[in-house]
Amino acid sequence: MLPEIHRVLELLEGGFSRLTVLVVGDVMIDRYIVGDVERISPEAPVPVLRQAREYSRPGGAANVAMNLAGLGLKTTLAGFVGNDAYAAELRALMQGAGVDASALVQGSQPTIAKTRVVSRTQQLMRIDVESREQPSAEDAAALQTRAVAAVAGADAVILSDYAKGALSNALCRAVIDAARAKGIPVLADPKTRDLSKYAGATTVCPNLQELSAATGVDVHATDALLDAGRELLATLDIDFLTVTMSEKGIRVLRRSGPDEYHSPARAREVFDVSGAGDTVIATLAASLAGGLGTESAVELANVAAGIVVAKLGTVPVAAHEIVGALTVSSGVAFTDKVLDRGRAIARVAEWRASGEKIVFTNGCFDLIHIGHITLLEDCRRFGSKLVVGMNTDASVSRLKGPTRPIVSENERTKVMAALGSVDLVTLFDEPTPMELIVAMKPDVLVKGGDYSVETVVGHEVVIAGGGRVEIVPTVEGFSTSNIVKKMVEGAAAKNC
Repeated sequence: MLPEIHRVLELLEGGFSRLTVLVVGDVMIDRYIVGDVERISPEAPVPVLRQAREYSRPGGAANVAMNLAGLGLKTTLAGFVGNDAYAAELRALMQGAGVDASALVQGSQPTIAKTRVVSRTQQLMRIDVESREQPSAEDAAALQTRAVAAVAGADAVILSDYAKGALSNALCRAVIDAARAKGIPVLADPKTRDLSKYAGATTVCPNLQELSAATGVDVHATDALLDAGRELLATLDIDFLTVTMSEKGIRVLRRSGPDEYHSPARAREVFDVSGAGDTVIATLAASLAGGLGTESAVELANVAAGIVVAKLGTVPVAAHEIVGALTVSSGVAFTDKVLDRGRAIARVAEWRASGEKIVFTNGCFDLIHIGHITLLEDCRRFGSKLVVGMNTDASVSRLKGPTRPIVSENERTKVMAALGSVDLVTLFDEPTPMELIVAMKPDVLVKGGDYSVETVVGHEVVIAGGGRVEIVPTVEGFSTSNIVKKMVEGAAAKNC
C-alpha cells in the first residue's frame, strides 16, 4: 500500500489546489497528424497517409505544467515562445487548463514545435520547428527576471530542461538560490551531460541514459552506474538523486538519512512512454510541495507514470485517474473509505471521470447482519464502485426511536467500510438520502425488500440521468429489530 495514503488522497481530492508550483524550462508544442496508410506513393517509395484528424498538445516544460494542473495545483510556466501561431495556440491551451503563462517571454526565435505523423498507433515521422541559435542576451535576462520573481509565489520549483536553450547556467543558479532561500524544494529534469548547473537543487531526476551521459558509465552496467550517481550527490550538493529506470521503476539515491529506496514499476500495458518523465517530475514536485515524504512522493509518481504510458501521445495525468488507481476496494484501508459529504461527492466524480460505474444504496445499518451483507454483495454486482449512504445517529433516532441506534455512527461507518464489497461510506442527517443522490447521480440505485421502483427515494433523479433502479430481495428472518428482540427476550429469560 502507498505510504501516507490518507494524506495522499486528501491532497488529490482538493489539497493540491492550495499549492503553487513554478515550472521553468523549454516550452514546446506537440502536434499530431493522424490517419491511415493504405498504399505506397507512385511518386516515391513512401507511404501515403489519408489524414483523419489533427490536434495539438503542450509539450516539454508546458507538458509538465499540464500534469501539475491535472493534479489540481496552481501552476506558473516560464520559458520562451515565438511571435507565431504556435505560440498563440500554446497560450490558449495553457489558459484552458488554468496554467498561468504570464511568465512566458516572447523571444526572437520561433516557438518549438514537434509534428508527429501517425498511422493508427505507429509514428511514421516527426517534423521539428526550432532554432539552432541560443537565445539573445536580452531574452535570457528577461526570462531570468520573470522566473526569479515567480519563485516568491511558489511552493516548489521544477527546472524542465530539454537542452533547447531556456535553462542557462546563470538562470538555474538564480532560480535555485531564490528557491532555497525561501525554503522550497527544487527539482531538475536534465537533458545535458553537465549536471553542475543544477547544483544545490533538492533532487535531480535523470533516467539511466541521462545518468550514463553525465557520468560516462555504460548504461547497461546498472550497479556501477548507480554507484557513480551516488558520487554525484556530494559533488552537486543535492539532497537525493531520483533515477527513473524504465521497467525497473524508480530508485532514490540519498546522501544521508534512511536507506536508499526503490519503487518497482507498476505493471501496465505500455503504448507510449513520451511524456512519462514529465509526469514523474510533476508528481514528485506536487508531493514534496504538499509535505509528503520522499517514499510517498516516489510511489505516487510511479502510479502516475503507469497511467500515462498506457496512453498514446503526450497526455498529462489527471487526479481522478490516480484516485481511481489508488482506491481499489481491496487495497484501501477502511479509514480511507469513510468520507465527509464534500470529499465523497468529489471522489464519486473522480471515479465517474475514470469510467467507473457507480452504485448507491443507503440505510441505518445498525447491527450489521447477514441480510445487510447479502444486500451489499448484490449491490456490487451492478457496478464497479459501491457507495453506501448511512443515516447519522440523530437521523436514526428520529426514524427508529430514542433507543436507537445501538451502535454509534462512528463505529457503524467503520464496520461498513471494512467490508470488501464497499468502496465508500458517507453519512447523511436528512430523513432521506435525496440530497446525496442528486449530488452523486449514481448509475444504479439499489434498495432491498418490498419496495417498488416508484417508491424508492431518488428514483426519478437516477432514471432521468440515464441510470436505473434495482430491487433485491432481503434475507428472510434477519433484521436489526429481530436481533434486538432476541437480545431482550434472552435477557428477560435469564432474569426469571
